[in-house]
Amino acid sequence: MLQDITLGQFFPGRSILHRLDPRTKIILLFVLIILFFAAVCCPAYSALTLVTVALIFLSHVPPLTVIKSVKPLSWIILFTLLIHFVSHDGEVLAQVYVFKVTREGIFYGALISLRLVLLILLSSLLTFTTSPLKLTDATEKLLSPLKKIGVPAHELAMMMTIAIRFVPTLLEETDKIIKAQKSRGLDFESGGFVSRLRAMVPILVPLFLSSFRRADELALAMEARCYRGGEGRTHMKELHLTTLDAGAAAVVVLIGAAVVGLSLRWS
Repeated sequence: MLQDITLGQFFPGRSILHRLDPRTKIILLFVLIILFFAAVCCPAYSALTLVTVALIFLSHVPPLTVIKSVKPLSWIILFTLLIHFVSHDGEVLAQVYVFKVTREGIFYGALISLRLVLLILLSSLLTFTTSPLKLTDATEKLLSPLKKIGVPAHELAMMMTIAIRFVPTLLEETDKIIKAQKSRGLDFESGGFVSRLRAMVPILVPLFLSSFRRADELALAMEARCYRGGEGRTHMKELHLTTLDAGAAAVVVLIGAAVVGLSLRWS
């Protein structure tokens, strides 16, 4: 299960998505998210699904790796699907006690579940094709207008990126602790819920200690490099928008127009 969590991983490359400005990728991701909620019919969702598949292949990231990012949240998707099965009125296909499975519930449940899957895939593509440093710079640039009202844009961007960056590290540390405890005879699978919950204590305690130690080491390393926040900070590589970013924005605008048109026609 831990190996299936891919949040925070970055795959270096020279694909079209890698070469896009990170600010462009973040903005276009939000635009696509809005389109997912604006779509209300099967043709619109089909178009968005084709766009997502095309982006996966354009990223040059292994498709199975991208798909694997859905697995940790599969229980949420399944729960959403089941809730919609029994919460919509319409033609009843089956009944279990007081729960009625309707044709409309299956339809809307499938659409909402597909929406969640596509959102997860696109969000994963952002971290797969953008290095943590560029993600920090882009987030800071996008939040910089809020500095006028006292929002610490640089500090917020730094905290967000550090949190994402350390997800794979903490997962690797958790896996090592679990294997070490199993080698000492600790059983995580037998017994009831309370027994399994107690078995998690030998994992959580060293994991918290390791996290605090890593945070302390990171703080010392930043202080040793004279880090004093974003005030007066410069960048060795400045972000620049190119014609590729303009082309990507134009394509997303066309996709948005197509999705809105299909939704209006079939609604």
